[in-house]
Amino acid sequence: MTPAINTAKKAGITFKIHEYVHESGAPSYGLEAAEKLAVAPERVFKTLVVALEGKALAVAIVPVIHQLGLKQVAKAAGAKKAAMASADVVERTTGYVLGGVSPLGQKKRLPLFIDESAEALPTIYVSAGRRGLEIELAPGDLAALTQGRFVALAV
Repeated sequence: MTPAINTAKKAGITFKIHEYVHESGAPSYGLEAAEKLAVAPERVFKTLVVALEGKALAVAIVPVIHQLGLKQVAKAAGAKKAAMASADVVERTTGYVLGGVSPLGQKKRLPLFIDESAEALPTIYVSAGRRGLEIELAPGDLAALTQGRFVALAV
């Protein structure tokens, strides 16, 4: 069990766990998950941590086929600018390794923003806390569990 799965179980939401064999040389963790699970990549979301104005951190979730718009996430968070957080900051703050960062069960709760495209989907896939493990859940449940907000983030 990962903290992400434990969080979903404790909340009593409906979810499914999907596991696949992660290839260490995969160029994209998210696209690898979509391919190995035979899921449309629009339904697989990556969890990214950003530094707002070099100080505060926030989490952004976007489909793996898109890039995160740093201006969009900064605006959503009420900041002037955002940059990707360094790997060591991400791992230390979330408790997860890169490629396995889940929006659920992070060590420190950060403001969370979910790309608005998720709202149109019955379920989405996000990391369940380690590489090769995805959790499928309703976007509304993810937002409720994380106090996340739906905003336009993808570019």
